[in-house]
Amino acid sequence: MAKLRIRIFPDPDLRVKADKVRSVGPAERELLADMALAMYLSQGVGLAATQVGVSRSLIVIDVGQGLLKLINPVIIKKEGFQFLDEGCLSVPGECIRIKRAKTVTVNFINENGELSRIKGEGLLARAIQHEIDHLSGKLIIDHLNPIRKLLKKAKGCRRI
Repeated sequence: MAKLRIRIFPDPDLRVKADKVRSVGPAERELLADMALAMYLSQGVGLAATQVGVSRSLIVIDVGQGLLKLINPVIIKKEGFQFLDEGCLSVPGECIRIKRAKTVTVNFINENGELSRIKGEGLLARAIQHEIDHLSGKLIIDHLNPIRKLLKKAKGCRRI
């Protein structure tokens, strides 16, 4: 059983901006492992520390290419764009069409404390952008335009 509980909207923890990680040690590695377990048990492809109530700049992602653990991730380059439906473990039952970069290059620190870089395309790029949004307190529902937000509240629609 996972030690961590994934927060569900409108939990205020989801709106907290994550603090930068100053150093990587056993506590950070354990948290990343616990986050990965929570993500897998929830059948997700990504999870940010803010989604489990921890205000630290940590994310885990696995889109079928193996587990990635990113500390203090920063997108340094975006290329192209894609519109796809996106869901979120913290906003269950919702699927929102979002425009995101098709390819991203990201600088981060790995779990060994080393500076690293990754270039992600397609679903990996989307997952990275989604999880980095969480580190800023942003959710998929924030990508809705104001009219769609009003319609969603008024009609309780599930698909955007």
